[in-house]
Amino acid sequence: MSSGARPQGVTGERQAARWVREMFSRIAPRYDLLNHLLSFQLDRTWRARAVRRLRARLAVPGARVLDICCGSGDLTLALAAAAPPASLVIGSDFARPMLDAARRKSGRRRAPIVLLEADALALPFKDGSIDVLTVAFGFRNLTSYERGLAEMLRVLRPGGLAALLEFSQPPSPLFARAYRLYANRILPVLGGWISGSREAYSYLPESVNRFPEAPELAEMMRRAGFLEVRFERMSGGIVALHTGVKPDSPAHFPGGDNKSE
Repeated sequence: MSSGARPQGVTGERQAARWVREMFSRIAPRYDLLNHLLSFQLDRTWRARAVRRLRARLAVPGARVLDICCGSGDLTLALAAAAPPASLVIGSDFARPMLDAARRKSGRRRAPIVLLEADALALPFKDGSIDVLTVAFGFRNLTSYERGLAEMLRVLRPGGLAALLEFSQPPSPLFARAYRLYANRILPVLGGWISGSREAYSYLPESVNRFPEAPELAEMMRRAGFLEVRFERMSGGIVALHTGVKPDSPAHFPGGDNKSE
């Protein structure tokens, strides 16, 4: 059975995808402000740490890097800053107002990135054409996590790396209780007041609560066909960075002769 984002009151993948796209389009003008404010600026730290973990992969001359669900482009720009000039860094998102914000930001920084409008479940790239694929705080908004992982695996070259930076659940019961209080009670009020969309910032904690915990997401990646799957928790476990490698041999792909890992 497929799992994925399901906003309250919405049924079916198509309706859920439309709801998510429209929601992100509405909050795009204040998205960066709220990200920094509601995370107490920790979102900058999380992205920077993810880029450091990818530095060796980014340093490969001519690397093709794809940041899906790129939103306003913060991770895309950080990846471009860490990659050699000969690299190709692409950011994709299916909400045009988010891409418009990313374009304005890249123009101010004169960053050499490519931005395109695309659905993460149907990426416009050939099989095996990407060296590094990233997604920051967008994977949980996909309407099918299984299809999202399969699409990542498809576009990655053999040996290519996927990195998923996403909200998670703290393993400490005491800290988890405090975090849920903030996320479920305070965040929707503040986010709704500043953005003008209480619905959007009620959806955020709901989507995190429904999202697989870090070990479960790692297992989903293994079932999808990724090898060398690892994760590390950040900030007490409210965020986790998962990485996985596409197999070199087709025998390791789902449906191949060897599914063990």
